[in-house]
Amino acid sequence: MGRSCRRARSRTHWPEPVRELFVYYRVPAADSAAAEDEVRSLQADLRAVIPGLAARLLRRPDQTDGRQTWMEIYSIEPAIAADGVSPSLQAIIEARAAERLTHIEGSRHVEVFLACAS
Repeated sequence: MGRSCRRARSRTHWPEPVRELFVYYRVPAADSAAAEDEVRSLQADLRAVIPGLAARLLRRPDQTDGRQTWMEIYSIEPAIAADGVSPSLQAIIEARAAERLTHIEGSRHVEVFLACAS
């Protein structure tokens, strides 16, 4: 624990780390079915136009004040895109989400993580 990706990678010859996106936001519980339909449709469309894109949808098991916290995860295998979800692909994902997701509350928070190993 506590080792950086760079040091761990150099000892085991892992490839360069790849970018993955983690996007979280709130959904009113009363709108969860409609929101899920929107997100699943968005992710299917994104997978159709971005070869090798893996997209997941998760939510916390609890809710607060009638709202659920949801998370979308996006990744691409390094064999398909060496740098993972590049900033240009991230921009496509975010632009399409902004156009299509109408049942979320507040803003989408995007975090970028580097996959050190799998």
